[in-house]
Amino acid sequence: MTRRLISTGSPFETAFGYSRAVIDGDLVFVSGTTGYDYASMTLPEDAAEQARNIFRTIQAVLAEAGSSLAQAVRAQYFVTDRAYCEPVLSVCGEVFGQIRPAAGIYVVAGLLKPEMKVEIEVTARLVP
Repeated sequence: MTRRLISTGSPFETAFGYSRAVIDGDLVFVSGTTGYDYASMTLPEDAAEQARNIFRTIQAVLAEAGSSLAQAVRAQYFVTDRAYCEPVLSVCGEVFGQIRPAAGIYVVAGLLKPEMKVEIEVTARLVP
């Protein structure tokens, strides 16, 4: 299988030289995704709502790739404040409660823009 790039049309992708996802072999690597609604380029203030937006974006990207959240094997969560861990992890539990990919959460000094509170990366298998 050849390498394939997937874009969501976010202006960040072309400006900063990355793809929302890359398919390589039978894996889909979804880049760090923040909580923007990319259609309106709005970002909720609440960390849990940002996480919900992130999973909507990731779900759509995985579907376009020929995969799904159910095929996730790895997830990495980055938050900018320890206080965001539980609200974000609660959303992760809603999404991945039965799937349970290998995962980690990291409290980081900051993300690209100060209003970004959470960023999520996912690796998933293609649906056979």
